[in-house]
Amino acid sequence: AGTGEFEAGISKNGQTREHALLAFTLGVKQLVVGVNKMDSTEPPYSEPRFEEIKKEVSSYIKKIGYNPAAVAFVPISGWHGDNMLEPSTKMPWFKGWLVERKEGKAEGKCLIEALDAILPPARPTDKPLRLPLQDVYKIGGIGTVPVGRVETGILKPGTIVVFAPANITTEVKSVEMHHEALQEAVPGDNVGFNVKNVSVKELRRGYVAGDSKNNPPKGAADFCAGVIVLNLPGQIS
Repeated sequence: AGTGEFEAGISKNGQTREHALLAFTLGVKQLVVGVNKMDSTEPPYSEPRFEEIKKEVSSYIKKIGYNPAAVAFVPISGWHGDNMLEPSTKMPWFKGWLVERKEGKAEGKCLIEALDAILPPARPTDKPLRLPLQDVYKIGGIGTVPVGRVETGILKPGTIVVFAPANITTEVKSVEMHHEALQEAVPGDNVGFNVKNVSVKELRRGYVAGDSKNNPPKGAADFCAGVIVLNLPGQIS
C-alpha cells in the first residue's frame, strides 16, 4: 500500500498483475488479497488508500476471470503484525472481510481466517491416471526418475505405467514427495518416481504417464483446449 509501490505493481508489466494472471493460468481458483504495508500509507493506516487499491485490484482480477465477491481483501502490516493473526486496533474503520460463493458465505477480520476459509479443491482420484512430466532426472544409485504433478487418478509403487506418446511401458519401483516415500500419490502431489529399465534419453518433459491397465493416454484426432495468451506484442490472426 506504500506510496508508489502499489502503482508499480499494478502497472502494465507490474508483479501484482503478473502474479494474479499466472495464478489463474495455473488453475488457482481461489484468491486472497492481502494489502500489505498499511503502516506506510499517507497518512498511516489510511482507509481511502485501502479502498482505492481494493477497487483497482477488483477490477483487474475480474478481467482475468476471478469473481471479486469471492475474494477476501485484508488490510495488513506484516512488519507490525496488524490484522495478520488478530484484529488490529490501528484500523478501526475495517469491519472485516466477507466472501460470497455458491458453497456459502465466509467472513472474518484477519488474514489467517481468510486463508482458513479457502475451500479444499476436489481431488479427482476416481479418474484414470494422468501425470504430465515436468522433468526427467538420472539419480546415481537409483536410476531414472521422472518428475511431475498427478493431475487425475492415483500413482502407486508397482503400477505398470505407459508414457505417451512414445508408448514406453515400465513398472514404477517407488514414488517420492519431498524425499519421503509415498504409498500413493493423489492429484495435486508433485512427485518423483523411479522406473525400471528406461533410460533418461527415452523420456522427456511433456510426455504423459498413465496406467497401462486403466484407460492409458492415447493420441486424439482433436481436442478442446483452454488457451490463455499472456503477453503478445503482435496480433493473432
